[in-house]
Amino acid sequence: DVSVTGFTIADRRITAVETDKGAVACEIVVNAAGLWARHLGEMAGIDLPVTVVEHQYLVTEKSPLVPDDLPTLRDPDANFYVKPEPGAMAIGGWEKETRAVYGRGKLPMGFGQELFGGELDRISEVIEGASARIPVLNDLGIRTVVNGPIPISADGEPVMGLAGSLDNFFIACGFTSGIAASGGAGRAMANWILHNDPGMDLWAFDLRRFGQPHGGLEYLRQSAIEAYSKYYAVAWPEEERTACRPLRRSALHETLTQQGAGMGAKFGWERPNYFLQPDEVRPNLETFERTPWAGIVGRECRAVREGVALIDQSSFSKFEISGPGAASALQWIAAGNVDKAPGSVIYTQLLNARGGIEADLTIMRQQADRFLVVTGSGFGTRDGDWIARHLPRDGSVAMRDVTPAWAVINLCGPLARQVLAAAAEDDVSNAAFPYMTCRNLHIGWAPVMAARITYMGELGWEIYVAPEYAGHVYERLWAAGADAGIVNVGYKAISSLRMEKRYLYWGADITPDDTPLEAGLGFAVAWKKGDFQGRDALAAQREAGPGRRLMQFRLDDPLPVYGSEAVLSGGRVIGMTTSGDFGHTIGAPIVFAYLKGDDMALREVEIEAFGKRTRARLIERCAYDPTGERVRM
Repeated sequence: DVSVTGFTIADRRITAVETDKGAVACEIVVNAAGLWARHLGEMAGIDLPVTVVEHQYLVTEKSPLVPDDLPTLRDPDANFYVKPEPGAMAIGGWEKETRAVYGRGKLPMGFGQELFGGELDRISEVIEGASARIPVLNDLGIRTVVNGPIPISADGEPVMGLAGSLDNFFIACGFTSGIAASGGAGRAMANWILHNDPGMDLWAFDLRRFGQPHGGLEYLRQSAIEAYSKYYAVAWPEEERTACRPLRRSALHETLTQQGAGMGAKFGWERPNYFLQPDEVRPNLETFERTPWAGIVGRECRAVREGVALIDQSSFSKFEISGPGAASALQWIAAGNVDKAPGSVIYTQLLNARGGIEADLTIMRQQADRFLVVTGSGFGTRDGDWIARHLPRDGSVAMRDVTPAWAVINLCGPLARQVLAAAAEDDVSNAAFPYMTCRNLHIGWAPVMAARITYMGELGWEIYVAPEYAGHVYERLWAAGADAGIVNVGYKAISSLRMEKRYLYWGADITPDDTPLEAGLGFAVAWKKGDFQGRDALAAQREAGPGRRLMQFRLDDPLPVYGSEAVLSGGRVIGMTTSGDFGHTIGAPIVFAYLKGDDMALREVEIEAFGKRTRARLIERCAYDPTGERVRM
């Protein structure tokens, strides 16, 4: 036997695996250590979001009533599975009250084939469900109860990819059923190692979906047990997990909670999904029908379209890129032109060598050698890692995460300028503060940086303010907007509003498998600026013409759509929606979907959602304000 004791690390690379029998030189290290993956991660200085819990199953006594050729059976509704044993059955499930091994979720390095004591009470619900489905079980005795360790991640999905600050340490762990994913996982990891690219969109399994908020044994114990207990549970479209909450809270959290915020969670942040009036109750989320807060969200959408609203966007991930080489580095990394005058705001994509979209974000040039990069709440680890790995290492560029340094208040709606003008001491007219620019202002007594940009399709500003000033700025804006009927708005309204305006969401509408030309984002590509990452592949596609395009459709009937619905034409499935929501301004559901070849010429399709179909008609540009006048007014 050989035990790993550590790693030799130099210049961002593991150069040797240290063992109790000596060091082994290496070029690549893959941590596929299963139950011990977290141990090996710690040896490399990586806090992997994986732990180990107990998993039980029982084996019945042998009986002539049980044939030897039984198939494997799973019944998620009853929360059990059955596997054949010679003349017997092995019955297990995903009990609600499992435990982290040794109370902490960490196995000793010397742990071998040991088992834990069985606890039938914990799986009584599993046994009852199986006995109701397979009556013969009531006539069989229990031969043994097996209780052993099983690895699991913080959200129950595998963890794969290149780890942290190292250039050759790959991760493939957190598989609760490793054999089920072994072939595909092996192929993806081989691509990752050989080509720095898994060859497909693996965001759901990517290590970078986690970050600093997801570390530590206490967090992992609670979150993993919740994920384990829901392994067979119904995944309601609007469900929110409850473990380890609340964790990250913005400076406005208490204020918004007192004003009726119904909170959701994103990357550890508590964020308002919607706001309840005093006489309203929290909606039941256990439904596949149209979103249970539709009326509430519709009210908030109208406020943004017709009046003025405030949205707490402090959870946005933010990075400062600075130094004499910052501009040239970002010019290579981004498909858009970031070499604009200080005060410019640039919407751009970051591409891989295939021309696929690795990130979709905003870059603000604050000074000649300083930029603020802003991306989604859940994409900070991923996008930050992508940027950091493509920056020069000659000391000409510095990068730091400034997410906690800035609270962000979005002021939006056609009356937003009226409110900002009353609260700020600066000129915020269209001439003085045009669209896609940023500048420093004073609101009340507080210094802020405001960026005129929108994700809702209305006039608006993102106001960046140090957290200690956020309450004051919020109060000043609220007071200035009182006569205009200012309201708070949550993220569910943002989802509806962005669909109407054809603003895309990374991870659903655009992924590493989709290019800007396919997604209709060619306007954001700066072809004249010179070379950039992914240009060659994108240029080849431009020459040949995209073989698929992202289309937008409006449904005739109000079916509930969330993404992954079937798209049909003439009874033939031709695609799948990437995202969907109800457009409260236009009064109809909207979906995005990629169509290929001749299907790109279709102007009508059918959408099937939860067993029902309806006609859907093509939206040529976008469903709301196709000329973009409202964001520039």
